Amino acid sequence: MRARTATAKRQRLTAAAARIVHEQGVERTTIADIARAADVPVGNVYYYFKTKDDLVAAALSEHAHGLETLTARLDLLPDPRQRLKGLVEAWVGERDLAARCGCPTGTLAAELGKRGEGGLGEETGKVIRLLLDWAERQFRELGLPAPDDHALTLVGAYQGMSLLANALREPDVMVREGRRLSAWLDSLPDKGS
Repeated sequence: MRARTATAKRQRLTAAAARIVHEQGVERTTIADIARAADVPVGNVYYYFKTKDDLVAAALSEHAHGLETLTARLDLLPDPRQRLKGLVEAWVGERDLAARCGCPTGTLAAELGKRGEGGLGEETGKVIRLLLDWAERQFRELGLPAPDDHALTLVGAYQGMSLLANALREPDVMVREGRRLSAWLDSLPDKGS
């Protein structure tokens, strides 16, 4: 029972860290903010995470897990084009959050990348790489040449539309760009074309 309670508390802290760091950024977020959001006494946080960077790393893991859950659900679709369009629909579905806070991983990458080489900045790159690799597999399955370039175009478009929606505080940017991305995906030839 105690182990289950500890696991649940750690999970609450991880989920809270992912949400609060996304909303406030790393530098503005305190361990107390995360503890409060997780409904965990501040002193207990140190039992699970020794430093704020440990909590940020846990937040990145939470973002990676969310991405893996989304792509696993999309992988159930029979067609790679449907999977890619489903990804775009998922992005557009998060338009209000993107307008308030930007892309969870992209904003962390921008903030943590300023710290220099190594550490958490590289960890954000690993999460983005998960998305790029998944998208590349879809484009490869479509039989397109240079599937890595297509994946970069798609993920770059997402980062751009998230940034613009956030900077302009306009969720509709995500809707308009999502339509454009879906039309682009529809225009790509199939293996047999």
